[in-house]
Amino acid sequence: MPAPEANSTRSILITGCSSGIGLHVARGLRERSYRVFATARKEEDVERLQSEGFESLQLDLDDTQSIQEAVNTVLQRTGGKLYALFNNGAYGQAGAVEDLSRATLLAQLETNLLGWHDLTCRLIPAMRERGEGRIIQNSSVLGFAAMPYRGAYNCSKFALEGLTDTLRLELAGTGIHVSLIEPGPIRSRFRANAHAMFLKNIDWEHSCHTAQYRKQIERLQQEGDAAPFTLGPEAVLRKVIHALESSRPRPRYYVTFPTYLFGYLKRLLSTRMLDRLMLKASGGGKH
Repeated sequence: MPAPEANSTRSILITGCSSGIGLHVARGLRERSYRVFATARKEEDVERLQSEGFESLQLDLDDTQSIQEAVNTVLQRTGGKLYALFNNGAYGQAGAVEDLSRATLLAQLETNLLGWHDLTCRLIPAMRERGEGRIIQNSSVLGFAAMPYRGAYNCSKFALEGLTDTLRLELAGTGIHVSLIEPGPIRSRFRANAHAMFLKNIDWEHSCHTAQYRKQIERLQQEGDAAPFTLGPEAVLRKVIHALESSRPRPRYYVTFPTYLFGYLKRLLSTRMLDRLMLKASGGGKH
């Protein structure tokens, strides 16, 4: 199969375009003449994207009806010929595993996993009928290397990787290629949003992990987007372009130095040695 050319006949649906990676990828692909359907959860973000000239529509990953309406609209506008999907909309829920309520963990999975699954499955038949398509999942270094106090996010990304690997095998030979993007730290509003969700859902001042939480909050506020090895969203865009336009897209795309490093170390080190490294990288595990 020849590599597809970037032109106006190639359409892509992107979730989570209000800011950060989603917005940058939407802009970058539009510059390459893709027809971009840039979606967001909030109506005000949709209106802002439309003011930029995007075909933008509302899509709430926690709402099955919203997903179905977005799919119907996109397939109607493209005549059933949507070429690609970039699942990106997500958030990070920080907090020790024992401090996560069932509702908090479920909310993380609804947005980061179950909504993506619902959307993807509704679009696969159109791709299958055409005999081509690209499904790109924005995962994380935390999709294969767990860090403490990120259990909900780790869980959602580990599950995403397993689901995506299975989907890739099941779609072999259909012309639909499935890829995982695995970034590390990227400049975006991700940390700020994660901090807000942490304060909303974790009673950290009454936790046995309070001392560690306080250190992490202080470090987060000091580092912001200047954390070590942080790259701009253009680093993700380059990987998305390759996944869209290569005749043999990779199953996985590492993005930042931490992703390459931990991917290598996971193959090299024992579980105990990797645990010690991840504890040190996260600022320690004592409380």
